[in-house]
Amino acid sequence: MTINELIEAKRTNKGKILIVDDQPLNIKMLHQIFRNDYELYMATNGEQAIEVCHKMQPDIVLLDIEMPGLSGYEVCQKLKADPETAGIGVIFVTSHFNEAEEVKGFQLGAVDFIHKPINPIITSARVKNQYQLKLQTDVLHSIAMVDSLTGVANRRQFEQRLPEIWRQCCRAQSHLAVIMFDVDFFKRYNDRYGHQDGDRCLRQVAAGLSKLLKRPCDIIARYGGEEFICILPETDLAGAVYLAQVMVDGVKSLQIEHMDSSYGVITVSAGVASILPQQDIDWHALVEAADQQLYLAKDGGRNRVVGTDLVTV
Repeated sequence: MTINELIEAKRTNKGKILIVDDQPLNIKMLHQIFRNDYELYMATNGEQAIEVCHKMQPDIVLLDIEMPGLSGYEVCQKLKADPETAGIGVIFVTSHFNEAEEVKGFQLGAVDFIHKPINPIITSARVKNQYQLKLQTDVLHSIAMVDSLTGVANRRQFEQRLPEIWRQCCRAQSHLAVIMFDVDFFKRYNDRYGHQDGDRCLRQVAAGLSKLLKRPCDIIARYGGEEFICILPETDLAGAVYLAQVMVDGVKSLQIEHMDSSYGVITVSAGVASILPQQDIDWHALVEAADQQLYLAKDGGRNRVVGTDLVTV
């Protein structure tokens, strides 16, 4: 997806709001205000709210402060402490006006306060303003996370997403794999065809690799120079090696001329590593293993896949 497509997708998608209140009447009132303009979710306690935030990733949470169990302040603190939910905008809903309490809320990371009794016009305007700010922040974040040359994720996004996916796989006890690709003899290509054609080649390779990823959860990023890397959640070694071979074959089938390669066209080598993630293992080990396998693939003649399974105890 290009940067322009990312921006357009953000602007056209319906915003998501989570309403959190232990009183069904308050939920119903807020639901009436926002039902036509947003995709709405409901929770009646703090624990449920945190669970919904992880699952649905709302843009805004309208969060009652006084609830049994976890208070709104505690929910906000937990959301802001978790990288997966820290970007969600929290608006506290309260029946009291207390300057010290509002200061506490803003210090915890809230973006605004709404006071009961609810005024539909003011409440709608406040939420709309915060949603627009969230939208702008998301667009800027998307731009910062995209490689400007190829349009795929950049290394910054990769290094942000892999630890998050690692934690998810730890919780689900599911395999995680990465594939590291390197364009074969790319320096020779630049030397013969020039850097403009080299850039065009990288864009074609990135598009070819991206097209072969079918699941929304799979991520491809430009790792650096002529290297790309894929994150494949819930994928064991056999599945990752199979996909890597499909992608290696796919790049060759693009038939990008390369007279200084023994294959006559642009090819890529791939190193694959898979693991059953654990909390006490550093995710860097998975990337290092894939890099080692990539070296073996290049040393073995290029245009091929080599993989390994990291065994955990």
